Amino acid sequence: MHTQTIASDETNSLSLRGRTAIVTGAGQNIGKAIALKLGAQGANVVVCGHKNRANAEAVAEAIRAAGSGAMTALLDIGDPDQVAATVEQAAAKFGSVDIIVANAAIRPHQPFFEISVSDWQRVLNTNLSSAFYLARAALPHMCRGKWGRVIHISGRDGFMADPNRAHNVTCKAGLHGLTKAIAVEFGAQGITANTIAPGPTDTKRILANYPGLEEMQRYWISQMPLGRMGTVDDVANVCGFLASGAAAFVTGLLVHLSGGWVMS
Repeated sequence: MHTQTIASDETNSLSLRGRTAIVTGAGQNIGKAIALKLGAQGANVVVCGHKNRANAEAVAEAIRAAGSGAMTALLDIGDPDQVAATVEQAAAKFGSVDIIVANAAIRPHQPFFEISVSDWQRVLNTNLSSAFYLARAALPHMCRGKWGRVIHISGRDGFMADPNRAHNVTCKAGLHGLTKAIAVEFGAQGITANTIAPGPTDTKRILANYPGLEEMQRYWISQMPLGRMGTVDDVANVCGFLASGAAAFVTGLLVHLSGGWVMS
C-alpha cells in the first residue's frame, strides 16, 4: 500500500504564507470578510469586484496594511474570457494561483412565472457558470503546484428551497455538485474542493430582493438553536480553515453555517 508523506507544517498550519487566493464578490459582505481573513493568514489576495472599484481597493489596502500582498480586479464573472484573464494576471503577479473562492452572486426575488429566459440565464451564468469558469482557469495552476483549494459559497436556499428564487435555488444546489465533481477528479493532484452554505447572515442587502425583511429575520432567528443571525466572520473563519493545510484531508464537504437550522 502506498502512503503519501506530507510535511507536518502542511497538515497542522493555518498559515497561507506564499499562497495566492482569488475571491469573487470581495468588495463587501461575506466576500470582503473572506478576503481579509485569507490575507490575515498570509495569502496574497486578488480582490474581485464588478463595478465598485473603491470598495475593492479599500479591501486590498487593508490586506496590504496587514502585511500580505493584494491586487484588485474588476470584471464580469459571467464572462469566461475576463475570468481567465484575471487568473493569468494573478499568476503573473504572485507566481501562482492556489486558492479560489467563488462567492459572488445575485439573488433576485421573482415568482417562478415572472422569471424570463434571460433572467434565468443571467442568474445561472453569474451564480453557477462563473464558478466553473474560475475553476477551469485556475485548476491548471493548482495541478502544476500539486496543491489547491476550491471553495464554493452556496446557501441554505439551495437545500431548503426558498420560494420566489428558483434560479438561485438551482445555482446554490448546483454549486455543491460542482464541488463534488472537482473533489473526485482532482484529489490525486493535492487539490481539495468544499462548499460552505451560509444560513441567514447579517449583511448589507438589496431590500427589494427581501420584502418583509424584519419579519423574515425574526422567523429565521426563531428557527436557529443558537438564536442569532450569522456574521460574515463566521463564514470567513470556516473558509480560512478549509483554505489551509490543516484541512488537507477535507474534501467534497458541505458545511451548513445556519446556527443549527440545517443539520446533516
